[in-house]
Amino acid sequence: MMRPKLALAMNPDKTRHVLDDGLVARLAGCCDVLSPEPMEEFASRESRRLLAEAEVLVTGWGCPMIGPDVLRAAPNLRLIAHAAGTVKFTVDPSAYQRGIRVTHAADANAVPVAEFTLAAILFANKRAFGFRDLYREDPSRRSSYALMDQPIGNYRRTVGLIGASRIGRKVAAMLAGFDMAVLLYDPFVRAGDPITEQAELVELDALMARSDVVSLHAPSLPTNNGMIGARQLKLMQDGATFINTARGALVDEAALLAELATGRIQAVIDVTDPEIPPADSPFFTLANVFLTPHIAGAIGTERARLGLMAVEEVERFVRGEPMLYEIEPELLERLA
Repeated sequence: MMRPKLALAMNPDKTRHVLDDGLVARLAGCCDVLSPEPMEEFASRESRRLLAEAEVLVTGWGCPMIGPDVLRAAPNLRLIAHAAGTVKFTVDPSAYQRGIRVTHAADANAVPVAEFTLAAILFANKRAFGFRDLYREDPSRRSSYALMDQPIGNYRRTVGLIGASRIGRKVAAMLAGFDMAVLLYDPFVRAGDPITEQAELVELDALMARSDVVSLHAPSLPTNNGMIGARQLKLMQDGATFINTARGALVDEAALLAELATGRIQAVIDVTDPEIPPADSPFFTLANVFLTPHIAGAIGTERARLGLMAVEEVERFVRGEPMLYEIEPELLERLA
């Protein structure tokens, strides 16, 4: 039985730790790896030679768009295994029309985002960020002690999750181990969905008004842009926290900054629109904002999960087994 020919396409500088030597050896164990060096472009003669032979293409961050021209140059291609999350900016829909199967590692990338979100929820309810600042300003702890009788902490608090995405579902499952109530808003979730055993389905307005912490996990789609605006933010309780590890475009950031400027709510923000805010953005200076540079997703050694998931999918494909993370074309419009 002939082994499929496999090529790699990703930016090595952006994908360090994704495919270590052990994972590359596993690929070589089931496929003929045409070149150990990943393609960073598809225009050169060498890239065109690899594309012409490849039956399996393992992609990752930095992979150029696989559009109609690239697909024409890859007549034998049967599988694209994306060792990263979304494929919307990597794989043209015409690939599905040609019968090329596509799988991705979004579920692996969801793990560290869910972990980050859980940590943010626990710290937010505990007011850890505010206590840090008070302690810096007042080492005597008098101002810190004065707040410890307030209704804060993680016992019997309410967390609202917007979106039953991979990440939203993982966060809901993690929260099941805590003494908290979990609310969920997602118009696509129906009664009987397993997540309804972990979260109460409510409308968005009710979630915003009832939650001590609101965490955003909706996909970044044109229909969702700006879904969290001034009206929704004003429904939040005094002292509540808004967490965004999804995408900045989902939020009317001018409205969010205006609400934060009142000091009424807190925020943990990992993503903004634009990706890097202007240097004078209040996100950098507001005391009630904990801002991070888009680190919730896989970074450092966490990236190894992405490579492992892609390699396991390739192995299943070669063995003729069902893949676990194949993208169904009819669900494309709802994917992030």
